[in-house]
Amino acid sequence: MAKIPPSVDVAQLIAGVTAGDRASIGRAITLVESDAATHRQAAEQLLAELTVLGVDAQRIGVTGVPGVGKSTFIEFFGKQLTGRGHKVAVLAIDPSSAISGGSILGDKTRMVELSRDASAFIRPSPSAGSLGGVARKTREAIVVVEAAGYDVVLVETVGVGQSETMVAEMVDFFLLLMLAGAGDSLQGIKRGVLELADLVAINKADGDNLERASRARVELESALRYLPPVVEGWKVPVLTCSALAEQGFDELWQCIEQHRVHTVTSGQRAVRRSSQQINWMWRTVEQALTERFRHDPRVATQLSLLEQTVRDGELPATVAARRLLAAFLGD
Repeated sequence: MAKIPPSVDVAQLIAGVTAGDRASIGRAITLVESDAATHRQAAEQLLAELTVLGVDAQRIGVTGVPGVGKSTFIEFFGKQLTGRGHKVAVLAIDPSSAISGGSILGDKTRMVELSRDASAFIRPSPSAGSLGGVARKTREAIVVVEAAGYDVVLVETVGVGQSETMVAEMVDFFLLLMLAGAGDSLQGIKRGVLELADLVAINKADGDNLERASRARVELESALRYLPPVVEGWKVPVLTCSALAEQGFDELWQCIEQHRVHTVTSGQRAVRRSSQQINWMWRTVEQALTERFRHDPRVATQLSLLEQTVRDGELPATVAARRLLAAFLGD
Protein backbone atom coordinates (compact mmCIF):
# COMPACT_ATOMS: atom_id res chain seq x y z
CA MET A 1 0.00 0.00 0.00
CA ALA A 2 1.40 3.37 -1.05
CA LYS A 3 2.76 5.66 1.65
CA ILE A 4 1.61 9.26 1.71
CA PRO A 5 4.12 12.00 2.54
CA PRO A 6 3.11 14.74 5.02
CA SER A 7 2.88 17.26 2.15
CA VAL A 8 0.45 16.22 -0.60
CA ASP A 9 0.01 17.81 -4.03
CA VAL A 10 -3.78 17.51 -4.12
CA ALA A 11 -4.14 18.95 -7.64
CA GLN A 12 -1.69 16.41 -9.02
CA LEU A 13 -3.45 13.59 -7.19
CA ILE A 14 -6.84 14.67 -8.55
CA ALA A 15 -5.43 14.76 -12.09
CA GLY A 16 -4.10 11.24 -11.66
CA VAL A 17 -7.35 9.88 -10.23
CA THR A 18 -9.55 11.41 -12.93
CA ALA A 19 -7.16 10.08 -15.57
CA GLY A 20 -7.71 6.59 -14.17
CA ASP A 21 -4.11 6.11 -13.03
CA ARG A 22 -4.13 3.13 -10.66
CA ALA A 23 -1.20 4.34 -8.58
CA SER A 24 -2.93 7.71 -8.04
CA ILE A 25 -6.21 5.98 -7.12
CA GLY A 26 -4.36 3.86 -4.57
CA ARG A 27 -2.58 6.88 -3.08
CA ALA A 28 -5.84 8.84 -2.90
CA ILE A 29 -7.58 6.05 -0.99
CA THR A 30 -4.58 5.69 1.32
CA LEU A 31 -4.77 9.44 1.96
CA VAL A 32 -8.46 9.44 2.90
CA GLU A 33 -7.94 6.33 5.07
CA SER A 34 -5.10 8.00 6.96
CA ASP A 35 -5.67 9.08 10.56
CA ALA A 36 -2.64 11.38 10.54
CA ALA A 37 -3.47 14.98 11.38
CA THR A 38 -1.00 16.11 8.68
CA HIS A 39 -3.17 14.43 6.04
CA ARG A 40 -6.59 15.58 7.21
CA GLN A 41 -6.77 18.91 5.37
CA ALA A 42 -5.47 17.42 2.11
CA ALA A 43 -7.93 14.52 2.38
CA GLU A 44 -10.87 16.86 2.91
CA GLN A 45 -9.83 19.02 -0.06
CA LEU A 46 -9.42 15.93 -2.21
CA LEU A 47 -12.87 14.58 -1.30
CA ALA A 48 -14.57 17.94 -1.81
CA GLU A 49 -13.21 18.23 -5.34
CA LEU A 50 -13.64 14.59 -6.35
CA THR A 51 -17.26 14.44 -5.15
CA VAL A 52 -18.46 16.66 -8.02
CA LEU A 53 -16.35 14.82 -10.60
CA GLY A 54 -17.60 11.28 -10.05
CA VAL A 55 -19.75 9.20 -12.40
CA ASP A 56 -23.23 8.13 -11.31
CA ALA A 57 -22.15 4.60 -10.38
CA GLN A 58 -24.25 1.66 -9.33
CA ARG A 59 -23.20 0.92 -5.75
CA ILE A 60 -23.80 -2.69 -4.73
CA GLY A 61 -23.21 -4.20 -1.31
CA VAL A 62 -22.44 -7.93 -1.23
CA THR A 63 -22.67 -9.86 2.02
CA GLY A 64 -23.03 -13.41 3.25
CA VAL A 65 -21.59 -15.79 5.80
CA PRO A 66 -17.98 -17.01 5.51
CA GLY A 67 -17.83 -19.90 3.08
CA VAL A 68 -20.68 -18.67 0.92
CA GLY A 69 -18.19 -17.85 -1.84
CA LYS A 70 -18.30 -14.05 -1.91
CA SER A 71 -14.89 -13.56 -3.48
CA THR A 72 -15.40 -16.21 -6.17
CA PHE A 73 -18.84 -14.73 -6.86
CA ILE A 74 -17.47 -11.19 -7.11
CA GLU A 75 -14.57 -12.19 -9.33
CA PHE A 76 -16.83 -13.96 -11.83
CA PHE A 77 -19.51 -11.25 -11.63
CA GLY A 78 -16.88 -8.54 -12.07
CA LYS A 79 -15.49 -10.26 -15.16
CA GLN A 80 -19.00 -10.52 -16.58
CA LEU A 81 -19.51 -6.79 -16.05
CA THR A 82 -16.20 -5.70 -17.54
CA GLY A 83 -17.06 -7.90 -20.50
CA ARG A 84 -20.18 -5.78 -20.94
CA GLY A 85 -18.09 -2.60 -21.04
CA HIS A 86 -18.39 -1.57 -17.38
CA LYS A 87 -15.55 -0.39 -15.17
CA VAL A 88 -15.74 -2.25 -11.86
CA ALA A 89 -14.25 -1.26 -8.51
CA VAL A 90 -14.24 -3.78 -5.67
CA LEU A 91 -13.87 -2.45 -2.15
CA ALA A 92 -13.32 -5.67 -0.25
CA ILE A 93 -13.45 -5.35 3.51
CA ASP A 94 -11.14 -7.91 5.11
CA PRO A 95 -11.27 -8.98 8.76
CA SER A 96 -8.58 -7.11 10.69
CA SER A 97 -5.77 -8.88 12.46
CA ALA A 98 -6.05 -8.35 16.20
CA ILE A 99 -2.25 -8.07 16.30
CA SER A 100 -1.30 -5.85 13.37
CA GLY A 101 -4.66 -4.32 12.45
CA GLY A 102 -4.02 -5.30 8.83
CA SER A 103 -6.11 -7.32 6.41
CA ILE A 104 -6.04 -11.07 6.94
CA LEU A 105 -7.46 -12.49 3.71
CA GLY A 106 -5.86 -10.29 1.05
CA ASP A 107 -8.55 -10.08 -1.61
CA LYS A 108 -6.17 -9.48 -4.48
CA THR A 109 -4.83 -12.99 -3.91
CA ARG A 110 -8.41 -14.33 -3.93
CA MET A 111 -9.42 -12.48 -7.13
CA VAL A 112 -6.37 -13.01 -9.31
CA GLU A 113 -8.12 -12.88 -12.69
CA LEU A 114 -10.17 -9.80 -11.87
CA SER A 115 -7.13 -7.99 -10.45
CA ARG A 116 -5.45 -8.39 -13.85
CA ASP A 117 -8.41 -6.90 -15.70
CA ALA A 118 -7.62 -3.39 -16.98
CA SER A 119 -11.25 -2.38 -16.38
CA ALA A 120 -11.27 -3.46 -12.73
CA PHE A 121 -9.77 -2.07 -9.54
CA ILE A 122 -9.61 -4.04 -6.28
CA ARG A 123 -8.90 -2.45 -2.94
CA PRO A 124 -8.76 -4.67 0.18
CA SER A 125 -9.08 -2.70 3.41
CA PRO A 126 -8.94 -3.88 7.02
CA SER A 127 -12.24 -3.58 8.86
CA ALA A 128 -10.37 -2.35 11.96
CA GLY A 129 -13.22 -3.45 14.20
CA SER A 130 -15.83 -1.31 12.47
CA LEU A 131 -19.44 -2.38 12.87
CA GLY A 132 -20.47 -4.94 10.28
CA GLY A 133 -16.96 -5.34 8.97
CA VAL A 134 -17.23 -2.10 7.01
CA ALA A 135 -14.01 -0.11 6.95
CA ARG A 136 -14.43 3.33 8.47
CA LYS A 137 -13.35 5.06 5.27
CA THR A 138 -15.25 2.99 2.72
CA ARG A 139 -17.55 5.90 1.84
CA GLU A 140 -14.55 8.06 1.00
CA ALA A 141 -13.07 5.26 -1.12
CA ILE A 142 -16.34 5.14 -3.10
CA VAL A 143 -15.93 8.85 -3.90
CA VAL A 144 -12.39 8.22 -5.18
CA VAL A 145 -13.20 5.26 -7.46
CA GLU A 146 -16.29 6.97 -8.89
CA ALA A 147 -14.16 10.02 -9.73
CA ALA A 148 -11.83 7.61 -11.53
CA GLY A 149 -14.72 6.53 -13.76
CA TYR A 150 -15.71 3.20 -12.20
CA ASP A 151 -19.44 2.90 -12.87
CA VAL A 152 -20.05 -0.24 -10.80
CA VAL A 153 -18.78 -0.32 -7.21
CA LEU A 154 -18.99 -3.60 -5.31
CA VAL A 155 -18.58 -3.41 -1.53
CA GLU A 156 -17.83 -6.83 -0.05
CA THR A 157 -18.40 -7.12 3.70
CA VAL A 158 -16.90 -9.59 6.15
CA GLY A 159 -20.27 -11.24 6.79
CA VAL A 160 -19.58 -12.81 10.17
CA GLY A 161 -23.01 -12.27 11.70
CA GLN A 162 -22.42 -8.65 12.72
CA SER A 163 -24.88 -5.93 11.78
CA GLU A 164 -24.64 -5.12 8.06
CA THR A 165 -26.61 -1.89 8.43
CA MET A 166 -23.60 0.29 7.66
CA VAL A 167 -23.10 -1.17 4.21
CA ALA A 168 -26.78 -0.64 3.42
CA GLU A 169 -26.24 3.03 4.31
CA MET A 170 -23.71 3.52 1.53
CA VAL A 171 -25.01 1.48 -1.41
CA ASP A 172 -27.94 1.57 -3.84
CA PHE A 173 -28.47 -2.18 -3.89
CA PHE A 174 -27.90 -4.76 -1.15
CA LEU A 175 -27.21 -8.32 -2.29
CA LEU A 176 -27.37 -11.18 0.19
CA LEU A 177 -25.61 -14.42 -0.78
CA MET A 178 -26.79 -17.63 0.85
CA LEU A 179 -26.05 -21.34 0.73
CA ALA A 180 -28.49 -24.21 0.41
CA GLY A 181 -28.21 -27.12 2.80
CA ALA A 182 -25.77 -25.34 5.09
CA GLY A 183 -27.81 -25.78 8.24
CA ASP A 184 -30.07 -23.39 10.11
CA SER A 185 -27.15 -21.52 11.69
CA LEU A 186 -26.00 -20.34 8.27
CA GLN A 187 -29.24 -20.49 6.32
CA GLY A 188 -31.12 -18.11 8.57
CA ILE A 189 -28.24 -15.67 9.21
CA LYS A 190 -30.33 -12.93 10.83
CA ARG A 191 -33.78 -11.74 10.04
CA GLY A 192 -32.44 -8.18 10.21
CA VAL A 193 -29.97 -8.87 7.39
CA LEU A 194 -32.69 -10.49 5.29
CA GLU A 195 -34.82 -7.39 5.77
CA LEU A 196 -32.06 -5.24 4.26
CA ALA A 197 -31.77 -7.30 1.08
CA ASP A 198 -32.85 -6.03 -2.32
CA LEU A 199 -32.04 -9.44 -3.78
CA VAL A 200 -31.19 -12.85 -2.31
CA ALA A 201 -28.94 -15.13 -4.36
CA ILE A 202 -28.39 -18.77 -3.44
CA ASN A 203 -24.81 -19.37 -4.45
CA LYS A 204 -23.00 -22.57 -5.48
CA ALA A 205 -26.17 -23.88 -7.16
CA ASP A 206 -24.41 -26.56 -9.15
CA GLY A 207 -23.84 -30.34 -9.23
CA ASP A 208 -25.32 -32.23 -6.28
CA ASN A 209 -26.30 -28.93 -4.67
CA LEU A 210 -28.60 -27.85 -7.50
CA GLU A 211 -31.73 -29.56 -6.17
CA ARG A 212 -31.14 -28.23 -2.64
CA ALA A 213 -30.69 -24.73 -4.05
CA SER A 214 -34.00 -24.96 -5.90
CA ARG A 215 -35.80 -26.02 -2.71
CA ALA A 216 -34.13 -23.23 -0.72
CA ARG A 217 -35.24 -20.73 -3.35
CA VAL A 218 -38.90 -21.70 -2.90
CA GLU A 219 -38.58 -21.57 0.90
CA LEU A 220 -36.96 -18.14 0.85
CA GLU A 221 -39.52 -16.73 -1.58
CA SER A 222 -42.20 -17.84 0.84
CA ALA A 223 -40.40 -16.31 3.86
CA LEU A 224 -39.82 -12.98 2.11
CA ARG A 225 -43.55 -12.49 1.59
CA TYR A 226 -43.84 -11.71 5.30
CA LEU A 227 -41.06 -9.11 5.33
CA PRO A 228 -41.57 -5.47 4.32
CA PRO A 229 -39.54 -4.51 1.22
CA VAL A 230 -36.72 -1.99 1.59
CA VAL A 231 -37.92 -0.21 -1.54
CA GLU A 232 -41.58 0.57 -2.03
CA GLY A 233 -43.00 -1.31 -5.00
CA TRP A 234 -40.05 -3.69 -5.24
CA LYS A 235 -40.56 -7.42 -4.71
CA VAL A 236 -37.29 -8.93 -3.49
CA PRO A 237 -36.24 -11.64 -5.97
CA VAL A 238 -34.61 -14.92 -4.96
CA LEU A 239 -32.21 -16.32 -7.56
CA THR A 240 -29.77 -19.20 -7.83
CA CYS A 241 -26.29 -18.80 -9.29
CA SER A 242 -22.99 -20.57 -9.73
CA ALA A 243 -19.64 -19.21 -10.86
CA LEU A 244 -18.49 -22.80 -11.44
CA ALA A 245 -21.40 -23.51 -13.79
CA GLU A 246 -21.42 -19.92 -15.07
CA GLN A 247 -25.16 -19.65 -14.50
CA GLY A 248 -27.55 -17.11 -13.05
CA PHE A 249 -25.46 -13.97 -13.49
CA ASP A 250 -27.33 -12.53 -16.48
CA GLU A 251 -30.60 -12.78 -14.54
CA LEU A 252 -28.95 -11.29 -11.47
CA TRP A 253 -27.63 -8.24 -13.34
CA GLN A 254 -31.00 -7.80 -15.04
CA CYS A 255 -32.64 -7.60 -11.59
CA ILE A 256 -30.11 -5.00 -10.44
CA GLU A 257 -30.79 -2.91 -13.55
CA GLN A 258 -34.55 -3.21 -13.04
CA HIS A 259 -34.13 -2.09 -9.43
CA ARG A 260 -32.11 0.92 -10.60
CA VAL A 261 -34.75 1.95 -13.13
CA HIS A 262 -37.52 1.51 -10.54
CA THR A 263 -35.77 3.55 -7.83
CA VAL A 264 -34.66 6.31 -10.22
CA THR A 265 -38.08 6.79 -11.83
CA SER A 266 -39.87 6.67 -8.47
CA GLY A 267 -37.42 9.14 -6.92
CA GLN A 268 -36.48 6.68 -4.18
CA ARG A 269 -32.84 6.45 -5.24
CA ALA A 270 -32.31 10.20 -4.83
CA VAL A 271 -34.03 10.16 -1.44
CA ARG A 272 -31.95 7.19 -0.32
CA ARG A 273 -28.68 8.81 -1.35
CA SER A 274 -29.58 12.08 0.37
CA SER A 275 -30.35 10.18 3.55
CA GLN A 276 -27.05 8.32 3.25
CA GLN A 277 -25.17 11.61 3.01
CA ILE A 278 -26.78 12.84 6.23
CA ASN A 279 -25.94 9.54 7.96
CA TRP A 280 -22.36 9.88 6.72
CA MET A 281 -22.13 13.40 8.16
CA TRP A 282 -23.33 12.30 11.60
CA ARG A 283 -21.14 9.19 11.69
CA THR A 284 -18.16 11.40 10.87
CA VAL A 285 -19.12 13.74 13.73
CA GLU A 286 -19.49 10.79 16.11
CA GLN A 287 -16.13 9.32 15.11
CA ALA A 288 -14.37 12.67 15.50
CA LEU A 289 -15.92 13.28 18.92
CA THR A 290 -15.05 9.78 20.11
CA GLU A 291 -11.46 10.22 18.96
CA ARG A 292 -11.12 13.58 20.67
CA PHE A 293 -12.75 12.20 23.84
CA ARG A 294 -10.37 9.23 24.08
CA HIS A 295 -7.28 11.40 23.59
CA ASP A 296 -8.31 14.14 25.99
CA PRO A 297 -5.77 14.27 28.87
CA ARG A 298 -8.52 14.85 31.45
CA VAL A 299 -10.20 11.63 30.35
CA ALA A 300 -6.93 9.72 30.06
CA THR A 301 -6.05 10.28 33.71
CA GLN A 302 -9.23 8.51 34.85
CA LEU A 303 -9.90 6.07 32.04
CA SER A 304 -7.82 3.06 33.14
CA LEU A 305 -9.01 3.19 36.74
CA LEU A 306 -12.68 3.59 35.81
CA GLU A 307 -12.47 0.78 33.26
CA GLN A 308 -11.00 -1.48 35.91
CA THR A 309 -13.67 -0.65 38.49
CA VAL A 310 -16.40 -1.34 35.92
CA ARG A 311 -14.66 -4.58 34.91
CA ASP A 312 -14.51 -5.67 38.57
CA GLY A 313 -18.17 -4.84 39.12
CA GLU A 314 -17.40 -2.13 41.66
CA LEU A 315 -19.01 0.68 39.67
CA PRO A 316 -21.98 0.75 37.27
CA ALA A 317 -21.01 1.50 33.67
CA THR A 318 -23.44 4.41 33.52
CA VAL A 319 -21.81 6.08 36.53
CA ALA A 320 -18.33 5.63 35.08
CA ALA A 321 -19.49 7.06 31.76
CA ARG A 322 -20.92 10.15 33.46
CA ARG A 323 -17.66 10.72 35.34
CA LEU A 324 -15.65 10.52 32.12
CA LEU A 325 -18.05 12.90 30.38
CA ALA A 326 -17.86 15.31 33.31
CA ALA A 327 -14.06 15.27 33.10
CA PHE A 328 -14.18 15.87 29.34
CA LEU A 329 -16.71 18.71 29.59
CA GLY A 330 -15.06 20.24 32.64
CA ASP A 331 -18.23 19.93 34.75
